[in-house]
Amino acid sequence: MPLVTSTEMFKKAYEGGYAIGAFNVNNMEIIQGITEAAMEEKAPLILQVSKGARNYANPTYLKKLVEAAVEETGLPICLHLDHGDSFETCKSCIDGGFTSVMIDGSSLPFEENIALAKKVVDYAHDRGVVVEAELGRLAGIEDEVKVSAENSSYTRPEEVEEFVGRTGVDSLAIAIGTSHGAYKFKYGTNPKLRFDILEEVSKRLPGFPIVLHGASSVIPEFVEMINKYGGNMPGALGVPEEQLRKAASMAVCKINIDSDLRLAMTATIRKYFAEHPDHFDPRQYLGPARTAIKEMVRHKIVDVLGCNGKA
Repeated sequence: MPLVTSTEMFKKAYEGGYAIGAFNVNNMEIIQGITEAAMEEKAPLILQVSKGARNYANPTYLKKLVEAAVEETGLPICLHLDHGDSFETCKSCIDGGFTSVMIDGSSLPFEENIALAKKVVDYAHDRGVVVEAELGRLAGIEDEVKVSAENSSYTRPEEVEEFVGRTGVDSLAIAIGTSHGAYKFKYGTNPKLRFDILEEVSKRLPGFPIVLHGASSVIPEFVEMINKYGGNMPGALGVPEEQLRKAASMAVCKINIDSDLRLAMTATIRKYFAEHPDHFDPRQYLGPARTAIKEMVRHKIVDVLGCNGKA
């Protein structure tokens, strides 16, 4: 099976009241952990690569690793560019075999965001590639995406019809209270997604797939494990998983998960070295890290996304 676009995935997810997991990948072990869980749970999958991951791992290596995962699992897998910041970056990924790209013009004025998204859509659609864009700005940090709380903004539902109609994008990321990065909220707070915005957007765009960025839950056990074995992470809390499941039952067809992957890997490696300070074979600590990612992804697929058995 070749790489696929997200078109059919999103259609089924919207109708079925579940979401597809879009997991950020940086190396072989992360890809293996994600895809092994998806294969065992028979879940469709989006593997996404940020600009930072492309710079770190080399786009050719990452694409070949994803193609190997397709061959090994037989799953429908979409290869997606996360937060493309320019037409040139999106074009490079499209020409390199990606089946989906995101153009993030959310920091631009409305008209400029439309113009940039439309340029990417025209190029992508001529080559059978789908496009995600963003309205509204999420606070937080993810690679080169850095938005202060003061500069963040909720999506304005009254703009979505014009934006989608004029650009022709295939999915839309909206800002309803999620946040990039691990340091989302302090313990003791109760972050709540703006379901009123999501409901209004879905009324204005019936049947249209919506995307949530910054949707890791920042699983406390991983933060605690990091701190137990030498870290100093302040209390951090992500989006409650029951809220993500509710969003997945509505118009949200794609939920991005990155921080939970990083925390699972880092916490497991820290624990391994604390217990085996003299070991130096990367296989000895990357193996358990891969297993931790696999089990975390399995939990997301089954208990949060609801896409198990949908491949």
